[in-house]
Amino acid sequence: MNRSAEPARYSRRRILSILLSLTLIYPVLRFVGYKLPHQPTLIEINKLVPSSGVLVTADFVLFDREGQCWALSRTCTHLGCKLNYHEEQDILACPCHSSQFAVISGEVLHGPAKRSLPFFPVEKRDSEPFYVVTV
Repeated sequence: MNRSAEPARYSRRRILSILLSLTLIYPVLRFVGYKLPHQPTLIEINKLVPSSGVLVTADFVLFDREGQCWALSRTCTHLGCKLNYHEEQDILACPCHSSQFAVISGEVLHGPAKRSLPFFPVEKRDSEPFYVVTV
């Protein structure tokens, strides 16, 4: 029983060369600044913000003051440390390198950080979940 002499469509060498090409393309795309689109995540907060108007979570700080709601990232724009909220000074401060950020604008008050903190949109509701933060 003779099989026809039809060549294989994909040899091992061809498959390996395709995989190698794909693994080399990714770092090049990252180098030129290409990023995959970020899918927003909705985080529901099922409790009211305390009377201080500040709720600190693992990823952001939620503010509900004077009829306005906003959230700021807790990740320092310098090297990614988690920021702490200092109520007496009303600032977000980095414990690693002492960067300080304004809670109203997210702007850098004291370096070494150069970029402001990202804002996250907040939707305030009358019933649970009381707040929905888009991260």
